[in-house]
Amino acid sequence: MNTILIIEDDKHLLRLYASVLEKAHFKTFEALNGEEAFDILNKQYVDLIITDVMMPEMDGFEFSEALRTIGDRTPILMITAKSTFEDKQRGFKLGIDDYMVKPIDVKEMVLRVEALLRRAKIFSSQELVIGETSLNQEELTVIERVQGKKESTELPQKEFQLLYKFLSYPNKIFTRQQLMDMIWGLETDTEERTIDVHVKRLRARFEGNSDFQIVTVRGLGYKAVVTHEK
Repeated sequence: MNTILIIEDDKHLLRLYASVLEKAHFKTFEALNGEEAFDILNKQYVDLIITDVMMPEMDGFEFSEALRTIGDRTPILMITAKSTFEDKQRGFKLGIDDYMVKPIDVKEMVLRVEALLRRAKIFSSQELVIGETSLNQEELTVIERVQGKKESTELPQKEFQLLYKFLSYPNKIFTRQQLMDMIWGLETDTEERTIDVHVKRLRARFEGNSDFQIVTVRGLGYKAVVTHEK
C-alpha cells in the first residue's frame, strides 16, 4: 500500500482528499502546513506528497524548496488556487512533479497520483532491486541470496532508510550532514556520529553481500558501490 502525505490548511479539503485517496487504497497522513509535514517526514516514509501553496507557517513553495534542498526526491503534486504561468513556473523550477488548479476533480487527482507513482517506479512495487538483493520499503526488509539460499532481514527504520538512500543513488557521495538532514530531519539533536554507527551496523549485517558495498570517502562521507545491478 502506497503512502501519501497531504498538506492543506483547509481542514475540510484535507479530510476530503484523504477520504478519496483512502477509498482508492492509499494510506494517508495529514498536515496543516509545511512544518507539520516535516514533523511527519522525520518519522514516516511516504511515497508521494500532495501540497497546497497558500498555508501559514511554511507555504507549499517554501516546503517544496526545503525538501529538494536536502536531496529528497519524493514526487510532489501541488494543488493551488494560483493559476498564473509564473506560479506554475516557480513550482516546477523548485522541483514539483505535477500541478492542479482549484477547484479540482478528486477523481483526476487520484489518476495523477497513480501516474506519478508509476513514473517513480513504485506504484506496483515497493521494492528496490540490486542484483539478487531487494529492499521492501513497506516491510523494512532486505532479501538477499546467501550461500545459494534467500534470506530475509528486517532492519530498524533508520538503518533501512539509510541503506535505501545509498542504493537508490549508486556512487553518489553523501556527507554525514546530508544524511542527517534527509533521514533524521532538519531539527534533530542527534549527533553526526550516529551515521558512522549505523553504517558500521549495515556493513556487519551485509558483509557477505556481493551486490553492493558501502564505501567511506575520506573527508567527505559515504557512498554505495553496486557490483551487480538488475
